[in-house]
Amino acid sequence: MGALDIIFLIVAVIVIILSLLQGGKSEGASGAITGSGLNVFVKTKERGSELFISWLTLGFAVVFFILALLVNALAA
Repeated sequence: MGALDIIFLIVAVIVIILSLLQGGKSEGASGAITGSGLNVFVKTKERGSELFISWLTLGFAVVFFILALLVNALAA
């Protein structure tokens, strides 16, 4: 297990954590039962920390994809 593999695993864990930190777009199961979840497809704008977390997740996802290609290319 080389240094690139360790970096790949660290980036993978960071992407998982950032994905879990993002807020849900719907109200949850209670909204589905009571019928108040009719505005699920309404576009809401992210602001502040939500926007920062989204951009950070996107950046780490791109790094994850590039590292996956590098690890695969070097393994072959």
